[in-house]
Amino acid sequence: MKLKSVLMATALTGVAFGAQAQEVTVMSWGGAYTKSQVEAYHKPFTAETGIKVNSVDADNPATPIKAQVEAGNVSIDVADVEFSDAVRLCDEGLLEPIDHGMLPAAPDGTAATDDFIEGALQDCAVANIVWSTVMAYNSENVDGTPTTIADFFDTGKFPGKRGLRKSAKATLEMALMADGVPAGEVYDVLETDEGIDRAFTKLDTIKDDIVWWEAGAQPPQLLADGEVVMSTAYNGRIFNAAVGEGQPLEIVWDGQILDFDLFVVPKGAPNKDAAMKFIAFSTDTKRLADQASWISYGPARKSSGAMVGLYSDGKTEMAPHMPTAAANLENALVNNFEFWVDMDAELNERFNAWLAN
Repeated sequence: MKLKSVLMATALTGVAFGAQAQEVTVMSWGGAYTKSQVEAYHKPFTAETGIKVNSVDADNPATPIKAQVEAGNVSIDVADVEFSDAVRLCDEGLLEPIDHGMLPAAPDGTAATDDFIEGALQDCAVANIVWSTVMAYNSENVDGTPTTIADFFDTGKFPGKRGLRKSAKATLEMALMADGVPAGEVYDVLETDEGIDRAFTKLDTIKDDIVWWEAGAQPPQLLADGEVVMSTAYNGRIFNAAVGEGQPLEIVWDGQILDFDLFVVPKGAPNKDAAMKFIAFSTDTKRLADQASWISYGPARKSSGAMVGLYSDGKTEMAPHMPTAAANLENALVNNFEFWVDMDAELNERFNAWLAN
């Protein structure tokens, strides 16, 4: 009888463990972006596999990973992070390596390793989108039409408050481009002490007019409420506010900064196997194209491009709204991931000191 009880308890424990394993916690950035992932990835993944997806959000999902891993108390299975954070966290041993061989081939049989765009696959990360930081404005609150990143810094020609992300990354690059540095030379300039000084000197010209934001949902709201007349923002958030919600917001593509977002698995993730299944499923050709019908971020796979069609409203062509559309790339800067892996701590320290003065 005692043996039977032990066997029964063991069996029940196994059932409980199995049930517990059939879930995965995915951390992303919230708002319209998380919604696009829920619709394109989470719901169909659960429908196909039976694995429940717990969706949680953070202002920056990279932030809690280090603390959780070092504390040995990891609750995140998959996180959506920016490129430089993915590389840094991997270098610090805080992420699980990802076997690219598990990723599904393109519909024509092209291997995933040949189908993802350059840089999209890293030792511990798989990209899902190409997005950009852009400048945007509320057409009802601006007298005239801003057309360049220099206009963002011209409070004489375009008076009013400016919204800027409270971070050195993208902010310093845009300051230099506004000061006349060609996109192709920005990082050469920013690698020098003189270049860093030049960027902060340019920021000084609008410092008293800046409203700082930290979460991606804030710039569209700041613009809609009239708290700022222009703001830097994630392009997909502005698209969602303008096309999805009818707000009078416009994007200026000049000086946009292109970047990847990638899926990573924290070291010690409680549902590692389910996490890998989720990543493989969510980064196949169709799912990445499906996400682009919910938000204007470009898919990280070449084969997804031809499948990108209409917005979820059934009438808006998505291709012209992508940061990678030819017309939007005329003065675009591709984020130098290696630069920020090396310089992030130093430049943010300088940035925070500048903020405090």
